[in-house]
Amino acid sequence: QVQLVESGGGLVQAGGSLRLSCAASGRISSINAMGWYRQAPGKQRELVAAIRGGTTNLADSVKGRFTISRDNAKNTVYLQMNSLKPEDTGTYYCAAGKWGRVVPNDYWGQGTQVTVSS
Repeated sequence: QVQLVESGGGLVQAGGSLRLSCAASGRISSINAMGWYRQAPGKQRELVAAIRGGTTNLADSVKGRFTISRDNAKNTVYLQMNSLKPEDTGTYYCAAGKWGRVVPNDYWGQGTQVTVSS
């Protein structure tokens, strides 16, 4: 099993920045792809950023504003969010995928709330 713990959410004004962290523990060797999803009230959960090996992918809605990175020594993945917009508001979930999976969705964190005020 793999445990994921997110931190770094909060309330920020539009145009501001936040950095989310996700610390992984447990059977780290069993996972490869990691990513961040978000879910706004009344909407489906969507994948906003993923990292697998040296490759990163970002949703079109966050390109140019968000960056995903990973520190393997700390077993931690980060989501740097700049130029935040009210539509970025939601619960952000860290996720990890087993080796061989392209989309990280085998293990989930508990979520951290991000609220962007206008």
